[in-house]
Parts: sequence; structure tokens; C-alpha cells
Amino acid sequence: MRLRTPFALLGAALLVLVGPPLLSPGSGSDTGTRIPGLRLMVPNTPGGGYDITARTAAKNAEEAGLTGDVEVFNLPGAGGTVGLTRLVGERGNGRLAMSMGLGVVGAVHTNKTPSTLTDTTPIARLTEEQDIVVVAKDSPYKTIRDLLAAWKKAPGKLPVGGGSSPGGPDHLAPMLMARAAGIAPKDVNYVPFDGGGELLASILGNKVAFGVSGVGEYLDQIEAGELRLLAVTGPKRVPGLDAPTLREAGLDTEFTNWRGIVAPPGLSDAERDKLVALVTALHGSPQWRESMKTHGWDDAFLPGERFGDFLAEQDRRVASVLKELGL
Repeated sequence: MRLRTPFALLGAALLVLVGPPLLSPGSGSDTGTRIPGLRLMVPNTPGGGYDITARTAAKNAEEAGLTGDVEVFNLPGAGGTVGLTRLVGERGNGRLAMSMGLGVVGAVHTNKTPSTLTDTTPIARLTEEQDIVVVAKDSPYKTIRDLLAAWKKAPGKLPVGGGSSPGGPDHLAPMLMARAAGIAPKDVNYVPFDGGGELLASILGNKVAFGVSGVGEYLDQIEAGELRLLAVTGPKRVPGLDAPTLREAGLDTEFTNWRGIVAPPGLSDAERDKLVALVTALHGSPQWRESMKTHGWDDAFLPGERFGDFLAEQDRRVASVLKELGL
């Protein structure tokens, strides 16, 4: 026993000394980005823009060694405000964040929810992307001008589907299109879906005349020939896609969407800073850069308090547009 005890003590000491370096250089432990047990909520159904963004961000963060496994889960409902209410109720939880965007800003107004984005901790805006106007492959509308001509004649008979509730991007885009085309927004037959995944089935099944969604959500279906792309809603054409802008089609309007990450209220400075650091490191990673290119996302990174200022400006803008459109 007397001989073994010094060796046991020496072994324990060596384990203490050797232990820390066993963490891989890319584990995030030395950069302040590692958040054990991190969960990322998606406030709509699988397959939509928030879902794709969240799962891509989680996968890229893991691949870049910035943190461990990130659990992504869906909590859909009411245009994202069910998830928002849950997030606000998780006050002080530094291991929870939510993927969100302009749709949640609009849903807060149209659903008159008691929880708002001012109740959250802003982490970062990540991306900006154009919406697209798509129809099923067997649709009678071959071009955006064909669609607009039919829409002007009978707007109520051509339902347009969007992956967001009224006030969200997929709702605002066709409303702005309608106004530019001389159609009263109140005459538009808008059918909301809880995310792009639900919307896709209705477009393919010709349950709606056309759909409006984010460019990154339906690239696979467009490339496979299941969807026909008629137009993009932003200021310029999207590289690699054969579709005109709305202005090229004669409509004096344009529209872009954005997505970001928010966290519960009541975080400590250290918890908030670690989340911001993680997303900042993700933004700088080659994995994320490649994903943005793959999904057709534009870089719109805006961290921390600057994102908070942007959210406040977007809230005022959405309220103004909804009032202007009589909605």
C-alpha cells in the first residue's frame, strides 16, 4: 500500500495536468463560444425558412468546432408568436435561443400578442434574402406577366399562398405587388401557412394559384422542375436563377426578408456575450459562408445592440406598412 499510494497520487496529478489539453482546439472552450446543452427553437413547422436557417446554423457551428451538439426543435403556431411567448417565458435561460425574422415582427402586430420582440435579448441578424414568386410546373402561368394579367382581372379568384401569417414577409410581398399592379390589397385572397414546408404542398397541389416564399426554401424544387420560378422580389436578379425582378415586370416595388437569432430576457451580461460570441464566430466560419452561398442568402450580419436597434426600426416600419395598406 505504501508503494502504490505515491503512484496513485502521481497518476491523479497527471490526469489533472493532461486533462484540459485533451479538449480539441476547435471545441470553442478557448474562444468563449461553447454552450453545453444549447437549444435552438424554430417557431414554425419543419421545412420553412426559420427551420432551414436554424438547422444550418447548428450544423455549421458543430462542424466548425464552436460548440457541442445543438438541439433544434420546432414549436409552431400563430406566425411564430407561440414560440415567442415560450421564449419570453424562459427568462434567464442562457441555453435557449430562437430563430426568427420579419414574419415574427408582423405576427406580433396582427395577432396582438402580449409578448413582443422588445421583451427578448437580441443576439444577431444573420441573413437577408429575396422572396420569390412560384407556381406549380403545370400552372397555366408561364411568366410573371401572364400571372399579373390574370390577377388583375379577378384578384379574389387567384389565391396566393405564403409561409407567414398576415404582417409577415410572405404576406407583405404580395400585398406590395398588388398595390403596384393597381389591385386593392383588401381584394387579395391571401392564404397563410405556418412555414414554407406547409405552403409547398399547396402550391404543388394547385390549391393556391401561386406562392410567395424565401429564395432559399425552394431551390431544390425549382432545380428539379417541380416549381416554376416567375420572379424575384428584390432590387436585382439572383445569380443562377432565370427570373426577372418585379421592376423588370413593370411593378414599381421591391421587397427583401431577413432572419436572425434572439434569446430570452433576463440574461446575465456573460450569458448574452457568449451567445453573441458564438454567432459571431459562426458568421466568420467557412462552413457558414458556404451555406449562405448554397441557400442564396445575402450576408446581413448585425450583432447585439445594433440588432436590437434594427428590430425597433422594423417594428415601426411594419406597423406603418400595415396601416398604409389598410390591413
